[in-house]
Parts: sequence; structure tokens; C-alpha cells
Amino acid sequence: MLHSQEKLTPEQKQMARRRRILQGRAAQGICILAAFAAISLFAAGWLLLRQDRAAMDTAASLAMGTRTFSDSENRMLAQKPAPTLASLADGSFAEGLERWYADQFPGRDLWITADLTFQRALGVREMNGVYLGADGYLLEAPAQEDAAQLGQTEAAICAFAAQHPDIRLTAAIVPNAWGVLSEKLPAGAPVEDQKALIDAIDQAMPDVRTANLTEALRSRRSEPLYYRTDHHWTSLAARYAFETLSAQLDLQPVRSYTVYPVSDSFEGTLAAKTGSHAALDTIEIYVPDTDVQYAVTYADTQTTICSLYDRAKLAEKNQYEVFFGGNHARVDIQTTADTGRTLLLLKDSYANCFVQFLTPYYDRILMIDPRYFYDDLGALLRRERVTDALILYNYNTFVQDHALSVVLQSALFDEGE
Repeated sequence: MLHSQEKLTPEQKQMARRRRILQGRAAQGICILAAFAAISLFAAGWLLLRQDRAAMDTAASLAMGTRTFSDSENRMLAQKPAPTLASLADGSFAEGLERWYADQFPGRDLWITADLTFQRALGVREMNGVYLGADGYLLEAPAQEDAAQLGQTEAAICAFAAQHPDIRLTAAIVPNAWGVLSEKLPAGAPVEDQKALIDAIDQAMPDVRTANLTEALRSRRSEPLYYRTDHHWTSLAARYAFETLSAQLDLQPVRSYTVYPVSDSFEGTLAAKTGSHAALDTIEIYVPDTDVQYAVTYADTQTTICSLYDRAKLAEKNQYEVFFGGNHARVDIQTTADTGRTLLLLKDSYANCFVQFLTPYYDRILMIDPRYFYDDLGALLRRERVTDALILYNYNTFVQDHALSVVLQSALFDEGE
């Protein structure tokens, strides 16, 4: 044995050592699974007797074995790797096996929920970037500002406004729940003045119409402005924001809407991150009481429908995607408003539930999500005769976004030729 070891190169020895470590981890995982299996099955049976939502999810995970997707986490799960000579030699098979064990062990959803309960009992108030707040609220933690990129985004917006004086440009940064519902934050959570942070962004763009929505929302914070289980604002908050923005947009807002609750079982992204099943949210849609009709065309699929909503998404995990079926690079809305105005909307997902308030005022609304848009914005502006532009982002996304400045700069480059 000593003789054979001496023939190995240093690289081969290191690879053999790494393989033994990974295989040892896999063996340890099997032992842990064996210990957890009996407890998991017992707990799953107890949850089945309760017949609640978490029980059914957990029982399904136990009965189905290998799953491809986790509804509770809204992500794809690792699958069992197939061993090959190469993967066995370089240790990647053991690594893949470890990921598979982590994602597929029996009762996994139960253990995630149990971990949340245990963490709460220990006084932990933050998990995976989510604050465990009062009254069942889960609040996304403040994003770390990318100062250099933020400066580039602000400069690109200013340059766009200067180069397109014929387009009425407005920028609005939406405050997140942590900035509006600060009283819901757990003790010890860092509290920042989000209004001041947004004011600083607005002041860096002195020639752009801006509106700080923080106070308008804070004054109504006793109402359901943010989902308890998701990082988005609600349609009600979007309505109040629209009424606040209407002066900057040069609009007379409709005051009458028909409100339809389309779901009372929404568990959003923050519930998925923490494993919390303590609350369910209600999603509402607002239909303005006007005679304006519209057609919605999705550029990525070249399909046209006469609705802003995808009701099929209500049967899926991420029910917030009822608004336009989620995010798309470009969505064109043609209306019968007959106002002579065309709006370019540069947005993130917060705008998806905001658009329902815009349809009575523009002949066309061109929705662009810069994170997925790779076409020529300058050519689009020349072709579509845009009269108005609105940049609508939530604060956490805006201060880290890299795509908006690139899209705006493409328009500047085209116009300068």
C-alpha cells in the first residue's frame, strides 16, 4: 500500500483526499437521513391529522419521493446524479449526491417549517435576509446599495431626460415594506430612513420629475399596503401611489373602481425563504369604471389577449404573477382611450399591479423590463412616437440594478449618431 501511494502524483493525492472527504460526507448524510426518517414519518402523520396546508405539502413530499420543484420555496430541486467514471474521479458525483440528499430528504418541508419555529423560540428575528416581523409580517431586509452603479443609473436617467426633452419623463422609487411599516420590524433590526434615501436619489436627478411616495403610504400604513408573505406591495398601495403620482403624470385620476378579490390563499416569496406558513394573503385586482377597452400583446410569445391578468397563475405557487403572468421583456398595451399619448414604462415587478390604473389615460403603454430587454430602445422611441415615460422601481431593486442604465444608454447612443 505504501508503495502504491508513493507512485501517486501530488495532484492525484489531493484528488483522492478530496474524494474521501466527499464520500465521507455522503455516508454521514445517509446516517442522518436514517435517524430523521422515523421522526419525519411520525411528524408527517401528525400533520395529516391536522389536515392543514402545511400538512398536505409535507405528506406529498414524503409520498412522492424525488421531486423536481419545491412549491414552498418556489425553486427547482436537485436531482439524483448519474455516476460516471469522470464524476467519480473528480468528486463531482459525491457533491451532486450531497445536494440531492439536502433537497430530497423525507419531510424536508416539515423540517424547514420546524427550523423557523425553533429559530423564533430562540429569539432569532432574521432568516435568509427576511425579518420576522410583528402581526405575521415578513419584511425583506434593506438592500445594500451599489453606490457606483447607482451613480451610473442616475446619470443615465438625467442624460435621457436631457436628450429627449419632447418626452415627459417621471421617475418614482417605491419604498419597501421595511421603510413604511417600520413598526412591524423586530427589536434590534436596523431602521433606516427610507424617505431620506429616496430623497437623495431624487436630488441626484434635479432635471427629472420625481415623486417620493413614502409619506403618502406611511399615512395609510394601518391599511394592507404590503403582503405579509411577499416582497411586493398590494394593489391598494399601487392605487394610492397612482393618485399621488397623477399630478406629475399630468393625469386626472379615476376615483371609482370595481375591486375583485381573486385569491385569499397567497403565500409569497418571503414565506418561501423562511418556511413560514403563519399567514395567507389576499390578492385584489382593480378595474377602473370607464369604457376604455384594451388589447395586450406579449412580444416574447407574439400572443395578444384582452386582459391584464393571467388567472391560470392563481393555481400556481407565485400567485402575484396573475398580473401579466409575471415579468416579460416587453409588453404592449393598445387601448381605446384616444388621448394622443403613448407611455414608455421602464419597470420592475412592482409596476405589474400598477399598470391596471394607467390604461384609461394612454392610447398605448409600452412596458419594458430592462432586466430582460435586449433590443434597441432608441429605435423603439423613434418608431412608436412616445410622448411620456415613467420609471417605476422599488427601492431595493433600484439601488442594485445594472440593467436600466444600459437600456437608457442604448437610446442615447442611437440618438447621437
